[in-house]
Amino acid sequence: MIRTLTPLLAALLLATSPMTHAVPVAEAAAAAAAEEKVVYHVNDASLARIAMRNIQNHITASPDARIVVVTHGKGIDFLLNDAKDDKGEPYQTQVAGLKERGVDFRVCRNTLKGRKLDDSAVMMDANVVPSGVAEIGRLQAKEGFVYLKP
Repeated sequence: MIRTLTPLLAALLLATSPMTHAVPVAEAAAAAAAEEKVVYHVNDASLARIAMRNIQNHITASPDARIVVVTHGKGIDFLLNDAKDDKGEPYQTQVAGLKERGVDFRVCRNTLKGRKLDDSAVMMDANVVPSGVAEIGRLQAKEGFVYLKP
C-alpha cells in the first residue's frame, strides 16, 4: 500500500508546488512592469557620447524609465569638471540636459581616490558613491535594475 501511495503523493506534490509560487511571480511581474529601472555602466569615457545618445533614445522611447549611470575607472573622465570630448566639446551641457530629464549620474570614489582627486573634482550634476562596481551590484540585486553597457 505504501508503495502505491508514494508515487501518488509525489505526483500530487509536484502538481501543487508551482501554485504556491504563482502569486509572488505574478506580483513581481506586475511590479516590474510598473517601473522600468535601468543602470548604464560606463567604464570608458571614450564611449560617453554613445552612452548618452543611447540614454537619450531610451528616455524618448520610455519617458518614465528610471535611469542611473554608474561610472568607474576611465569612465569617470566625462563627469569631471571642465571635461571635454576628443573634439573639444564639453560634456556638461549634455549631462545637465539628461539630469533635467531625471537621469542620475554616479561616480566611483575609489577611482577618485586612486587618482588623488576629491569629490570637488566631479561636476555638480553627478553624485559620488563609495564604489562604482558595488553600486551596480546593489542596484541590480536590491533595487531590481537591469544592466546595460554601451
